[in-house]
Amino acid sequence: MATPFSGKLALVTGASRGIGAATAEALGAAGAHVILTARTAGGLEEVEERIHKAGGSATIAPLDLAENDSIARLAEAISGRWEALDMLILNAAMLGTLAPVPAIDAKEFARLLTLNVMAQQQMIAAFDPMLRASPAGRVIGVTSTVAQNPRAYWGAYGASKAALDNLLLAYGEEVTNISPVKVAIVNPGATATAMRRKAFPGEDQTTLKTPETVAQAIATLLQSDFQTGLRTTVEG
Repeated sequence: MATPFSGKLALVTGASRGIGAATAEALGAAGAHVILTARTAGGLEEVEERIHKAGGSATIAPLDLAENDSIARLAEAISGRWEALDMLILNAAMLGTLAPVPAIDAKEFARLLTLNVMAQQQMIAAFDPMLRASPAGRVIGVTSTVAQNPRAYWGAYGASKAALDNLLLAYGEEVTNISPVKVAIVNPGATATAMRRKAFPGEDQTTLKTPETVAQAIATLLQSDFQTGLRTTVEG
């Protein structure tokens, strides 16, 4: 039986747990072959196994996006096997230490910006040719409420997400009318993830939406003919 993403190729970053893992599984269940990337090989193998058990297909690519040449090597490997990339889900990010702006640690801030912003630009640059080769290339960036609504002690993370949003939307404007690629930003809102638990250690996560809820919203969005530059927040 045909599924929405039969014959499509998806790449999901930060796919070893949380929203990334759930999104990879949702896309796999919808028929896409999913390439899973994250630093933790064990976590990726578990996600890959679940996708296969559900009847889907996946390939794991353990790597650190912030390492030199890792993204270039990933793009070379993928482009050597497939001609086009249909879906790029930019989910990988680090929270960093929540601290007043004057107390932000410079070294940690540099690492945070490297992963949350610079690596994302490198991903777009590396996979732009494959996205343009797709008849309907889609890029989804996972953002945060603090990107647009600054919050005390969240300056470092919020600044990185604001930069990511601007970067993605600028790319969306650049490819509009010259390629079929479309770009959207998804704000998952309060979701039961390990990152959220680190930020709010006393919170009851049973009161929050699950990563699966966010994943289904992303999968549904990818099936729609949205306008590039869309910003959406997952309700629930």
